[in-house]
Amino acid sequence: MAAGIPAHSGGLKRFKFFMRPASILFLLAAGCLAAQADQDAFRISVNVDLVILQATVRDSQGHTVQELERQDFEVFEDGVKQRIRLFRHEDTPVTVGLVIDHSGSMIKKLTEVTSAARAFVRSSNPDDQMFVVNFNEKASPGLPAGVRFSNSAEQLGGAIDASPAKGTTALYDAIVEGLTRLEESTREKKVLLVISDGGDNASKASLDRVLKMAEQSSVVIYTIGIFDPNDTDQNPKVLRRLAQETGGEAFFPAEFSETVKICEGIARDIRDQYTIGYSPSNEKRDDAYRKVRINAVGKKNGKLSVRTRAGYSNGDGVPFKGMPADK
Repeated sequence: MAAGIPAHSGGLKRFKFFMRPASILFLLAAGCLAAQADQDAFRISVNVDLVILQATVRDSQGHTVQELERQDFEVFEDGVKQRIRLFRHEDTPVTVGLVIDHSGSMIKKLTEVTSAARAFVRSSNPDDQMFVVNFNEKASPGLPAGVRFSNSAEQLGGAIDASPAKGTTALYDAIVEGLTRLEESTREKKVLLVISDGGDNASKASLDRVLKMAEQSSVVIYTIGIFDPNDTDQNPKVLRRLAQETGGEAFFPAEFSETVKICEGIARDIRDQYTIGYSPSNEKRDDAYRKVRINAVGKKNGKLSVRTRAGYSNGDGVPFKGMPADK
């Protein structure tokens, strides 16, 4: 399955909005009234690339901080401060892929995982669109044929519960499938929630390929590792790295019953994120990896920590479709 999927996943990196002069003249002639009505909301930027980041901010007690403004943030790319051109803090609908381990070792855990997935859906924005990728030695869609997305807790839970737990674990193939499926969505925010109890012992795709796809996408990956003490295939380092590289978070509950609470917390985390965009001062188009860092200062909150993706790479240089910058 993974062998037929292109290595480049579409790209976090560059949201490019380009309009030919003739198109601009047409819009000015035919849409001046609409432009006047919208001028306070957005300024269309011509030929501008935006790097879009999702950021979670917490105080020293670990509580989410929600009242910050644009001026409270600083963004750095490869150590160089960048100008913030897009700033949002609102509960916008998200596209989420639920990537669920169905290998043989999950037999006793699937009921709890299904309950956790339902709790995640119920705690999410009602307008979110979600899909399921079930995997053992193969990755397969969980929703019925012809149903691309759903926001029904019962339908999504049923899509997980209906697939039996058996076989080995193709974790990397499943993540590749999830990242590829997310490219079908036009929504700005995209998330993978990966729940597994082991490493990988069956994939055609390599970890390097998965990490490269993650670097070139805007997807935030959350992982939950539900390991037994005697699991020989467990690989928490991989789950932790996928989360850290993309700005998500990795969880390793001591008890399976904690999974429901963790999924509810992840749903809240997604809804509380800040969206920050900037035009890189280094506009050279190459495949070099660029490190990203965000600082935040809140006058009332003391020391703040910001979680976002570690960086990105340009891949083959193909940008995202256009996105308007703020005024």
